[in-house]
Amino acid sequence: MRPDLEVADIFRSVGPAYRAAHAGHLSLHQLKVMSAIETCRTAALGGHVEACEDCGHWRIAFNSCRNRHCPKCQGAAARTWLAEREADLLPVGYFHVVFTLPTEVADIAWQNKALVYDLLFKAASETMLTIAADPKHLGARIGITAVLHTWGSAMTHHPHVHMIVPGGGIALDGTRWISSRPAFLLPVRVLGKLFRRLFLTRLTALHDAGRLAFFGSMTDLADRRTFLQHLAPVRKKRWIVYAKPPFAGPEAVLAYLSRYTHRVAISNRRLVAFDENGVTFRCKDYRRDGAERHRIMTLAADEFIRRFLLHVLPRGFHRIRHYGLLASAARRDNLALARKLLAVPSEPEVPMPETALDTCPPCPCCGGRMIVIETFARWGQPRAPPKPTLPIREPVS
Repeated sequence: MRPDLEVADIFRSVGPAYRAAHAGHLSLHQLKVMSAIETCRTAALGGHVEACEDCGHWRIAFNSCRNRHCPKCQGAAARTWLAEREADLLPVGYFHVVFTLPTEVADIAWQNKALVYDLLFKAASETMLTIAADPKHLGARIGITAVLHTWGSAMTHHPHVHMIVPGGGIALDGTRWISSRPAFLLPVRVLGKLFRRLFLTRLTALHDAGRLAFFGSMTDLADRRTFLQHLAPVRKKRWIVYAKPPFAGPEAVLAYLSRYTHRVAISNRRLVAFDENGVTFRCKDYRRDGAERHRIMTLAADEFIRRFLLHVLPRGFHRIRHYGLLASAARRDNLALARKLLAVPSEPEVPMPETALDTCPPCPCCGGRMIVIETFARWGQPRAPPKPTLPIREPVS
C-alpha cells in the first residue's frame, strides 16, 4: 500500500526550484538520483497492465526506477539479496559490530567519498581479521558481511560500517572450528586501537600521494602540516567500536539484514507531513533513553533535500562487501569446510523452478494470480481499457 507521503512527492514539489538554486553545485550523479526518484513508478518510465486470471480484475502498474537510493525500490532488491545469502548462514551465534569514523575524519570523507569510504571498509575488515587470527584472542579465520551507512537518524553525515560476524571461525591450520564465547567475540578496545592506527596511517598516505581533495572551509588541509595538526586530536581520542549482543539465531540475522542491507537515508514510512513549514519526520536521539529517544523533527524542504543528497554514493561504489570466509573467491569452499567441522549437513542444492516466480502482487479483489497482458513505453499509456479476454475460472463445487 502506498504511504500518504513519499520522498518522491517532496522532490517533485520542490526539486526543480532546488536544482535551479544550486545549479553548478550538484553533481551529475546527484541530479540523476533526484530524477530517478521523481519519475519512479510514473508514466515517465513506462509500465504494463496486469489482469487477474480468476476474476478478470485489471490494473495499470508503472515501472520502477531501480535506483539504489530510491526508498521505493529497495524492498525487492533486499528480498533477492537475502534469498542468495540465506544459504551462507551457519548454525552458530552471530555478532553485530559497528565501526564509526570520528567527526574530524567524517568531514574529510564527505569531500572524498570513494577513497575514504573504501578505506573505512578496508581498515575495519583488516582490524577484525587480524585480531580474530591472533592466538591471544580467537586464533581463527572468521567471515564478515559489512554494510556501509553514511547517515544518522536525522540524515546528518555519520559514516559507519555495520558488520555481521559468525561467533567463531576455522582454525588457522584448517583442522577444527573454534567457537567464540557465548556473549563475547573480540575486545572492542583492542579493535578500536588497531582500527585507528590502520585508518590514520593509510589516510595520511593518501594525502601524501596527493589523492585527497579539499574545498571551501577545508582548503587549508591540502597543506601537510595543517592536515597533520587537524588529525592530531583524533590520534589521542578513543575510536569507538561497538559490539552488540549476539543474535538469537539465523532467522534473527536475516531479519536484521533485511532492515539494514538496502536501507536509504530515510524511508517513506518515517515521513509525517510536508507543508509550508517544511518536512516533518520521525527520528531517534541516541543520547536519550526510553520514550524521549523517539522524536519528531521538522526541516525546511531545501535542507531536507540537501541532507538526503549528502548520502548519494559514488557511481559503482559497493556498499555491501564480504571478507574472510565469506569473500566471494572462496566462499563456497570455506562454508563447506565450516559445515564439515561443525558436523552439520552441507547445504543442499536448490533446484531451479521450472516456471518464473510471480513478480506481480496478488489480485486485490480475490487474491488470485495477476499476469501481464500488455506493456507500454515511456510516457505511454495503454492503448485502451483492457477487455476481459482472460478466461474466468469457474468455482469448484
